[in-house]
Order: sequence, then C-alpha cells, then structure tokens
Amino acid sequence: MVFCVIGINAQEKSQQADEAAIRQIIKQVETGWNANSGKEFAAPFAENADYVIVNEKYIRGREAIDKGHQQIFDTIYKGSRNAATIKQIRFLRPDVSVVHVEWNLNFKAGGEDRKGRAFNTLVMTKESGKWSIAAFQNTGIAEGSR
Repeated sequence: MVFCVIGINAQEKSQQADEAAIRQIIKQVETGWNANSGKEFAAPFAENADYVIVNEKYIRGREAIDKGHQQIFDTIYKGSRNAATIKQIRFLRPDVSVVHVEWNLNFKAGGEDRKGRAFNTLVMTKESGKWSIAAFQNTGIAEGSR
C-alpha cells in the first residue's frame, strides 16, 4: 500500500514539473512578443511547428514563425504589449498536452490605442525531457464576445 502512495506522489510531482515547464514556455512566448523579438517569440516552437495565424494563413517551422513575427513587430505591432492567461493545460499523455491560452493585445494604429483578443490552442510535446510547441492555432475573439 505504501508503494502505491509513493508512486502517485512521484507521478503528481512529475506532472506538476511538466505543468510548470509549460507555463514557462507560454511566459517565454509572451516575453518574446513584448520584447518585439521574433527570435525570442519563436524559440519555444518545435523546428517543424505548425502555426495557423489569426488571419487564417498557415506557416510551418520555427524559422518562418520567427521571420513572420519579426515583420509584424517591426511594423503594425511595433511597441505592442500582449498578456497571456492560461485557461487550461490538459495532458493527453505524459509527453503530449493541449494548452488553451487567451491573449490580450494592446497596440497603436493610426495614432490611436487599440486592443485585440485571441484564443489559442497549442499542442505541446515533450522530447528528450524538453517541452516545445508542436502546433499553434490562433483564433481572434470578436469584440464584445466572452
């Protein structure tokens, strides 16, 4: 009986560590956005990550994610601020999770302060002890929606 309790506690600790690592990755994405750094934003993505952009376009790979974000950081979202709120982390397996994140963006357009919101679904995988973002679906939230 004691063996089972020890096993459960070890499993719970492992999942807590994985959840903390996933939260840190979301924080890194947020920090990269707020630093206006495509490289830092894209760093936690898998080399061959799938990324569906809020405008329904699709890109693939960390390098494309980096370059695409650097382009918007240098133009329309220059100086913008984005805040992440993790809504759910669900482990499908010990090495695969689905993460839902709400983003609140503040930016300027035409000299006016603007706001935008998006909801992301991320598939994250753990390989060789390290978590990364394998797929990222970005969905805009219409103004006035909950």
